[in-house]
Amino acid sequence: MATWLPGMATYGLVVGVAAGKADVPALAGWLSGPLLYSGGAQVAAVGLFDAGAAGLVVVATVLAINARLIVYSAASGARWRNTPRWWRALACYLLVDPSFAVGADGYARADAAGGDARAMAEAHDHYLGAAVVLCFTWLLASGIGVLTADALPAGLELAFVVPLFLLGETQRRVTDRVALRAVLVTVAVAIVGRALPLHLGVLTAIVAGLTVAALSLPSTPTPEDQP
Repeated sequence: MATWLPGMATYGLVVGVAAGKADVPALAGWLSGPLLYSGGAQVAAVGLFDAGAAGLVVVATVLAINARLIVYSAASGARWRNTPRWWRALACYLLVDPSFAVGADGYARADAAGGDARAMAEAHDHYLGAAVVLCFTWLLASGIGVLTADALPAGLELAFVVPLFLLGETQRRVTDRVALRAVLVTVAVAIVGRALPLHLGVLTAIVAGLTVAALSLPSTPTPEDQP
């Protein structure tokens, strides 16, 4: 998780500043972090409350943004089937984009090691440890953002750091042409889908990227699939 923390801490700070500057109580703005635990959903919820939107609209928007987590949980469900219920509950709460990516790396290494019980137990620890560190970092950074929002200069722009970091993380993980196709389609659909209501463009882009990846995967790896 260490490679993700600088960007995610900055993201949390940006979200905290947005919550601190909104016309909502500071504590309520910060509590949107642990209650929603999703940067995009938190920004949307705080913005809608600040604009005086109805509670039903806020809930519908947050559910639409976080619908991508259904995809992550479906992919993780088979891995977690034999874990205790309390472990699954905690793991599900902590399941967001970076924790899913780091966890997937750990489970891939466990599969490469033979996928026995010990390797899977280590992969579970790998996921949960990384996810807890991310959650602590996120809540701390967003809390600092809420508390320092009024003290920061009005012209200070931190938000641009977040997409640059995420772009760098994505580029580093694109290792074959299948992944490249999926990323390009996801980005294109996300741009076109910005006009969709309730942030449904994000979910549509994720589904489109996954569909392209699934259709592009060869039955057996070939040299042409390497960059």
